[in-house]
Amino acid sequence: MSDVIKDSVEVALELDEKEVYAHIAHESAEDIIRIISSLDAERAKNKGEVIYYQDDWDDLIRQRIQKGKRHTAFDFYNPALLNIWEAKVKYLKKVKNSIKAAMLGVVAFLVVTIILSLFSGDPWFLVGASVLPLLIFLNSYKKEKLDFTYYQLTQFFIDELRDLILKHRLDSTKYKFKVFSYDYFGILTRKIGSSIFAIIKIGENMTNTE
Repeated sequence: MSDVIKDSVEVALELDEKEVYAHIAHESAEDIIRIISSLDAERAKNKGEVIYYQDDWDDLIRQRIQKGKRHTAFDFYNPALLNIWEAKVKYLKKVKNSIKAAMLGVVAFLVVTIILSLFSGDPWFLVGASVLPLLIFLNSYKKEKLDFTYYQLTQFFIDELRDLILKHRLDSTKYKFKVFSYDYFGILTRKIGSSIFAIIKIGENMTNTE
């Protein structure tokens, strides 16, 4: 007879109160560390690094929000997450779309000057070519804005994980997560094999990353 997969709430209701919170805190922490690694992987890709990481951070956050709404009092869910996440996602889309439109505008201007040159015989294309450096600037600007937004989101979830660990006295060493950037506050990094993993730093000085 195959085992029946139970919802976390169903499992939790079979336990005593202390075990209820321990079980759901563990589940929440497991979700959060996947979100952190996925966000940081996306940040690294934005910088041009070749990263092979399959989790989709946006989908993972949606799943966490759905669990939070479904479990209500049985889940360690921060209602502020929804507003923060939606605002950041909208900002990311706005930056990407704005930069894409600006780049297309630069290319279109170059094409127009080339056409003018062909019909008039004058070197109008030189004027168009003079704005090409804008493409480099726009691309750099986009990377910078996206990087900061990914950083903010990742740091937010790191802080959420720390609060969860402290509040429910979880063992932080059991919730290590893969990272590709090392400028986050409140984490300790360790090399395991060929990869770098981090755990939440618990202590007085949590602003330094080792």
